Amino acid sequence: QVRLVESGGGLVQAGGSLTLSCVASGSDFSPNIMAWYRQALGKQRALVAIMTRGGSANYGAHVEGRFTISRDNTKNAVYLQMNNLHPDDTAVYTCNAFYNGDDDDSLRGNYWGQGTQVTVSA
Repeated sequence: QVRLVESGGGLVQAGGSLTLSCVASGSDFSPNIMAWYRQALGKQRALVAIMTRGGSANYGAHVEGRFTISRDNTKNAVYLQMNNLHPDDTAVYTCNAFYNGDDDDSLRGNYWGQGTQVTVSA
């Protein structure tokens, strides 16, 4: 059973930095895509950053230039380095992994972590 476990959230002052981590455990597979989403109170979930297995990355317009996504495929881990945080970045950040089953069809699916709270104070 695949589990995504996030860590690294917390409270930080505006202008500060945080690094989120997410590890996919439970099975031996390499997600095709790993991503971070966020959902602020009263708002819809939004894509923050996404990275393919090969290392191609894309970012939401609201974070580009401040956030950096990276992966360690040997650990099935994805990271989100967040710099120059704004109060508007306050949200629950959730890790996502998509696997197309290319090596193991039984694991094909879209997986979500439980989310980690990031709070940025003014």
